[in-house]
Amino acid sequence: MSTQIEIGDLRHRVSIERPVRAADGGGGAVITWLHVADVWAAVWPRTAAEELTLDRVAGRATHDVWIRHRAGVAPEMRLRLGARTFDIRGVLDIEERGRWLKCIVEERDL
Repeated sequence: MSTQIEIGDLRHRVSIERPVRAADGGGGAVITWLHVADVWAAVWPRTAAEELTLDRVAGRATHDVWIRHRAGVAPEMRLRLGARTFDIRGVLDIEERGRWLKCIVEERDL
C-alpha cells in the first residue's frame, strides 16, 4: 500500500475506544470501553489463519486501518466497525508527517 490515500478509500466509519479500568472490590479490575471518536477509515484485510487455542480451532485475521492523523491513538485502544472489534497492535505515523496513521489491528472473535 502506498501512502497515497484517496478520499474514496476512507469509506468505513469506525469508532475509537479506550479502556477504563475500575476496581472490582476483589483486588482485580473491570474493564469497560469509553468512546473516544468516530472517524472515517480505509480498512484492508492482510492475513488470516486458524490456530488451535484451548482445544478449539480459532480464526485470526489482521488488517491495516488507515485514518487521518489523530493524537493519542495507541495500542491499548481498539476500533469498532459495526459489530466487529479490532484490537490495535501497533500505530505508525506514515512518513512522520502527521497526516496519516496506519493501525495494524487484529480482529477479535472470528
